[in-house]
Amino acid sequence: MKQKIGILVLGCPRNLVDAEALAGRLNFKDYSIVDDIAQAGVVLVNTCAFIQEAKRESIDAILDLVQLKKQGKLKKIIVYGCLAQRYKNLAKDLPEVDAFVGTLGLNHESKRFALTPKHYAYLKICEGCVNQCSYCVIPKIKGSLESLDTPAIIRKVKRFNRQKISELNIIGQDITGFGMDASGESQLTGLLRKIISNVPDIGWIRLLYLNPQRIASELLELVASTDRVCKYIDLPIQHINNRILKLMNRAITKEEIIALIKKIRKSIPGVYLRTSLIVGFPSETEKEFNELLEFVKAAKFQRLGAFIYSREEGTPAYNFKGQIPQQIKQERFDKIMSEQRQIAAGVNAKFLSQTITVLVEEKQYGGYIGRSQGDAPEVDGVVYINTKQSLRIGKFIQVKITGTLEYDLVGEVAL
Repeated sequence: MKQKIGILVLGCPRNLVDAEALAGRLNFKDYSIVDDIAQAGVVLVNTCAFIQEAKRESIDAILDLVQLKKQGKLKKIIVYGCLAQRYKNLAKDLPEVDAFVGTLGLNHESKRFALTPKHYAYLKICEGCVNQCSYCVIPKIKGSLESLDTPAIIRKVKRFNRQKISELNIIGQDITGFGMDASGESQLTGLLRKIISNVPDIGWIRLLYLNPQRIASELLELVASTDRVCKYIDLPIQHINNRILKLMNRAITKEEIIALIKKIRKSIPGVYLRTSLIVGFPSETEKEFNELLEFVKAAKFQRLGAFIYSREEGTPAYNFKGQIPQQIKQERFDKIMSEQRQIAAGVNAKFLSQTITVLVEEKQYGGYIGRSQGDAPEVDGVVYINTKQSLRIGKFIQVKITGTLEYDLVGEVAL
């Protein structure tokens, strides 16, 4: 009888890709991968350790599995990924866990057991990071940048094309770093051209995480010139004050960020611009935070996520003076997100009565849920589709927007 294995994935889509690679190898070796953890004899937990909140989630998940094991419902627990890589003494604190394994290397093989819905997939083109941001522990966990070789990438995208997925999401800690480990320069634009030419049956290609330091004009021109690539630029800037940016070791200035945003919006009409910010960085003054808040009001990002600064041991920022009290960090976070809710509602209101292309995601009571080109899976908003028709999951349809919410849209199938 096949050993039943359950896989619990925590953290980012990069972890999901690692889990798919591991599941693919196990499935190939005749293990049975099950969706329901309760049906598994062995559970593999892919953990995250990027910030305090992620670490707590990982530990809580492990403790829940430990209880199942004590009840005799599980035989083995295997913990792998970032938490196990970062903290080598976990075995002492969690003796019920049968094995701890660090992070996995890049998967050059083509074996994959899909853990996403069948109509979209993630393709990780690089691992590790070329940046050395002072707040970030990723380089210590993942190591220096390593790019997946181009032939392996093309093999993967051809397989995705044969599977007729609707959307391919290209990911990495920083995909603009692709190829820098070999040539010293970003090779992302050239790779994207090759990917586009090898996936004629994939409707959307989405780029996730583009470092503002390395966004080339030719990349923007390519995104603008083809319908295949989503008009969606994921541009984490983290802050806008020059002193804070320097402390973060972001190697870019406020003036350069503003110029880049103008360039992106001019190069790609109708672009969805997403960013992420950190509030409460050590020594951030009220004046510097207000500078960030005013910038958010002026820039009007279509998509924005904010993080409360997490003090991570092993990072330069851990020892910075002027650590901000948690209450103040929370207040600053709330102000940013309150402002963004209003901006997002205004952005969505402009879509009222428009007809847009929507990817059908799942069925729900009264219709379906889909996503627009401006909505990355599991990250951004959705489009609620009111219809009595039977729609195929993974199909692109035209939807007329009849209502708008803060982050989501409501519509009906366009006739």
